[in-house]
Amino acid sequence: QIQLQESGGGSVQTGGFLTLSCVASEYSYNSGCMAWFRQEPGKEREGPAYIYRAGGDTYSVDSVRGRFTISQDYDKNTVYLRMNSLKRDDSAMYYCAARGAPSFWDCRTYQTPESFSAWGQGPQVTVSS
Repeated sequence: QIQLQESGGGSVQTGGFLTLSCVASEYSYNSGCMAWFRQEPGKEREGPAYIYRAGGDTYSVDSVRGRFTISQDYDKNTVYLRMNSLKRDDSAMYYCAARGAPSFWDCRTYQTPESFSAWGQGPQVTVSS
């Protein structure tokens, strides 16, 4: 079972930036999918960004596209989420997730939290004015 360890959360003012990191203890999914999800209290978990490990293809949802960038260091089993121009609506717990996937199409198509088998504990991101 993969263990995911996130870091980099914290508090920032609107317009600021943060970078989250997620290290996988081991990775048996050479062609797998990793993602960042976020969840506010009382709301469903949603996935802002996804990356397909083999090749590094990425996908992000409309609400963060152009502001958030997901990337990876493949050899270090580490995925990053660079968040620029942060808004108060971006405040949430952010979770790293991983699963096996045969293609980028699969990674992008099956985006629900239920599709992912490994989860980190989640750093809090708080954006204030």
